[in-house]
Amino acid sequence: MTHHLLSARGVLRGVAAAAIVALGFAFLPTAATAAVAEPGWLRLGHLSPSTKAVDVAVTAPSGATVLELNAVSYGDVSPYSELQPGTYTVSMVPAGASAATAPVISADIQVPAKSAMTVVAYGPSSDLEVKAVTDKTSYASGQDPKLSIELANTGSTACTLNVGTSAQVFTITSGSDTWWTSTDCQTQPSDMVVLLSAGQRVSSAQPLTWDRTRSSVATCDAKNRPNAPGGGATYHLSVSIGGVVSTDDALFQLY
Repeated sequence: MTHHLLSARGVLRGVAAAAIVALGFAFLPTAATAAVAEPGWLRLGHLSPSTKAVDVAVTAPSGATVLELNAVSYGDVSPYSELQPGTYTVSMVPAGASAATAPVISADIQVPAKSAMTVVAYGPSSDLEVKAVTDKTSYASGQDPKLSIELANTGSTACTLNVGTSAQVFTITSGSDTWWTSTDCQTQPSDMVVLLSAGQRVSSAQPLTWDRTRSSVATCDAKNRPNAPGGGATYHLSVSIGGVVSTDDALFQLY
């Protein structure tokens, strides 16, 4: 299924857990109000039956959150909120996600003066396939695994997606033990929006290198982080991008 981010002035196609649609309705000013700056109004709705509950935030260009809704479920529609005219960013994350979680979808909307706008999420996500990739299946002592992501647009229409480091998570586990997560010590995450043609498959321009140590937000600058066992131990790489998780893990061994 192809998803669209719609505004009153144009169309931007995108893939995510749901699409954001903005519908605006303008009110003509009267002579008494034409010279006065009027506010706009915004309400939010969840109309995607196959998408779980989400937390929604509306932020101003300054970064300030002007509207926040938690655990918005299918069928929920908020009351109208009064906002000053301008550009705002609507972001959605899974309900209960931490503040550091990358949005599964984000879109800029324009709230005009004297207008009522409804922003809704609709449609399931089925156009994006994510695959975890390693450069080898086994690594000798002293060799560090190089990790990548492959993306495929399986839909019939081109789409846009944020594939920057801000939307990526690499996780390495062994059994039930999580050894390394790319976001633990990530610095300066960035956005990069790309256009994927229908049927197009792309991969990471620059792979990440795992240094075979255990990661933690508390040990980013430590020189003596625990080393992952070798001797043929098996590890799993899983990846996610924009909240979409790889369907299968990439397995490899360390010696």
